[in-house]
Amino acid sequence: MTALPADTPFDARAFRDTLGRYATGVALVMARGPDGSTAGMTINSFASVSLDPPLVLWSMRSDTASAAIFREAPGFTVSILGADHEAVARRCARTDGEKLDGLELAAAPSGSPRLDDAAAWFDCDTWAIYPGGDHDIFVGRVASFGARLGATLTFQDGRFRSSDA
Repeated sequence: MTALPADTPFDARAFRDTLGRYATGVALVMARGPDGSTAGMTINSFASVSLDPPLVLWSMRSDTASAAIFREAPGFTVSILGADHEAVARRCARTDGEKLDGLELAAAPSGSPRLDDAAAWFDCDTWAIYPGGDHDIFVGRVASFGARLGATLTFQDGRFRSSDA
């Protein structure tokens, strides 16, 4: 491992590549705005925060086209993608088009959409939204959740993988 001298200019690409060494889970986060509009995107920033109260977090770029829907929605769902959901992850990572059209969605107890065949899902009330540089950090209080057996989709070094690989 090579460490950079303290006076080396910051290299954002090298920083991102180094972060990519950490394998993460892949999820689809969705929300329904007060006007009924829906938004969804692939994330790999999902993490648990607290068991009491049950809190989770995720983040998104502040300038994302659907940011207003997520900020105004009373809550959101997080659908953990199964190993067979790589096409869903790629589709919902795009910044164009109707990403959610044609996906098999179910209504979470709150009424927010969630992926019907997700490996796991969390239905959350928005607890707080914090600024985090060029991202917004969403913290949600988990109201309900569910899971099924099977391998999950992971992401490392710019590639999708399976949790059973």
